[in-house]
Amino acid sequence: MHETPPPTPPGPSTPAAGPTAAAPPPSAAQAEPLAHGLKQRHLTMLGLGGVIGAGLFVGSGAGIAVAGPAIVVSYLIAGALAMLVMRMLGEMSAAMPASGSFSVHAERALGRWAGFSVGWLYWFLLVVVLAVEATAAAQIAHGWVPAVEPWAWVLLFMVVFTVANLTAVKNFGEFEFWFASLKVGAIVVFLVLGGLAVFGLLPDTDPVGMTNLTGRGGFLPNGWSGVVSGVLTVVFAFGGLEVVTIAAAETDDPARAVGRAVRSAVVRILFFYVGSMLVIVTVLPWTAQQAGLSPYVKVLDAIGVPSAGQIMNIVVFVALLSALNANLYGSSRMVFSLAERGEAPRGLLKVSGGAGGSSGQAGGVPRRAVLASVVFGFVSVLLNLLWPDTVFLYMLNSVGAVLLFVWALIAASQLRLRARLEREAPEALSLRMWCFPYLTWLTLAGLLGVLVLMLTDGAARPQVLWSAGATALVLLVAAGREWRARRAGAEGSGGT
Repeated sequence: MHETPPPTPPGPSTPAAGPTAAAPPPSAAQAEPLAHGLKQRHLTMLGLGGVIGAGLFVGSGAGIAVAGPAIVVSYLIAGALAMLVMRMLGEMSAAMPASGSFSVHAERALGRWAGFSVGWLYWFLLVVVLAVEATAAAQIAHGWVPAVEPWAWVLLFMVVFTVANLTAVKNFGEFEFWFASLKVGAIVVFLVLGGLAVFGLLPDTDPVGMTNLTGRGGFLPNGWSGVVSGVLTVVFAFGGLEVVTIAAAETDDPARAVGRAVRSAVVRILFFYVGSMLVIVTVLPWTAQQAGLSPYVKVLDAIGVPSAGQIMNIVVFVALLSALNANLYGSSRMVFSLAERGEAPRGLLKVSGGAGGSSGQAGGVPRRAVLASVVFGFVSVLLNLLWPDTVFLYMLNSVGAVLLFVWALIAASQLRLRARLEREAPEALSLRMWCFPYLTWLTLAGLLGVLVLMLTDGAARPQVLWSAGATALVLLVAAGREWRARRAGAEGSGGT
C-alpha cells in the first residue's frame, strides 16, 4: 500500500502486516514509486472514453431489441448506478490516491482478504476481456486486409500496446487521449446529425416527431420487464470507468486530478449514452434494431450518410484498441499494487529507471507487471482462438458478473472509510459522496437486485454462477492466506 502503517511499514521486500494489524491513517502517505507522466487532459479523456466502446456502438442494439424506446430508461438506471459507484470511488481516491485504487481502499476498510480478492478478481477480469477486444479488432482488420490472418493482427496489436506500456506512462496517456477524442467526436457528430434529422433539418428528411417513441406498442412495448432486461443488457457497458482512479496515482496532483476527472466524466458519459439512445429510438422504429448489428449504422444509413457501415467499423476498431490499451494498463497497475502490499510476487515490484518523477520519461514504469499481464493476455487470446466455445467461454462466463462484485466492494469500502475520514482526516474529503450513507446503501441494494435478476434470466444465469465460483475460489485463497498469517503470528508470539 502507499501508506506507512504502524508499527512496521511493509516495503517492497517485507510482507504486509497481519490481519489484526492496525490500519494506516488515511492521511499518511508514502511516495508513489511510479512515474507522474499523466496530465489532466489524459485523465479527463480516459474518463470520457474509457467506457465508450463496442458495448455502446454495437451491443446497444440488443438492449433496444428487448426494451424498445424504453431503453432510454434502462440506460438512465444503469448510468445512475455507475455514476453513484464512481462518486464513491472518486471520494476515496481523491482522499487516498493509490495505483491499486479500490483494492487498496478495500484492504483499508475491510481487511487484507478484501484487498487481495477484489484486486485479483479485477486483474483476471481485465486480462480475459483483453482477449475479446484483441480478437474482435483483429476480425475487423482482417476484413480490411484479408491477406493478413486474424492471429497476425492480434500479435501486432499486443506487441504495439505492450511496447507503448513498457516505455513511459505518457505514451499510454497519449494513445488514450487520441483514441478517446475520436470516440467522443464520433458521438458528438452522431448526436448533431441525429438531432437535425429528428427536426427534419437535413436534406431530403422530414420531421420525425414522436411517432417512433409512441408507436409500435408505445414507449414501453414490453412493459417494465423490458426495461429491467435492458438494464441487464447495458449495465456492463459502463465498466471501465474504474481505470481513471487507478491512473490518477500517476499524475502530479492525484487528489485534484481524480476529483476533476470523476466530476466531468460521469455526467458527460451519461449524456452521451442516454442522448445517443434517445436519438436512435426517435429517428428509427425500435423494431428496426437487431442484436449484433450497430444501431448507429442503421441511423446513419437512414439519414443518408455515405459509407456509414465502414465509418462505424473504424470507430468500433478504435474503441476496441482503446479498451485493449486501457485494460493492459489497468491490469499491470493492479498487479503491481498487489505486489506492493505483499499479495503478489515481489519480483513484479521492479520499476524502470527508479522513481519516474514528474518528467514522465521511461522511468517509473512497472515493466515486469506489464509483461506478467501481457503473458496472461496472450494465453487468453490463444484460448479464444483455439476454443472460443468451450474453454474460453467458461473463462468469459467466470468474469461475467465480476464487475458487480467489484462495485459492491467499492460501496462497502466507502461505507467504512467515510466514517474514518470524517473522524481522522476530514480535510481530505475534497470530493464527497452525495446523501451519505443513504445513496451508498441504495447502490448496494441496486447491485444486489441486478444479481438476483441475472439469476432469474436463463441467458445471464451462467455468468453469475461461474463468476460466483471464481469469486469463491479467490476468497478461499484469501482465507487460507489469513489463516497462515494468523498461525505464523501466534507461533511468533509463543516463541517470544
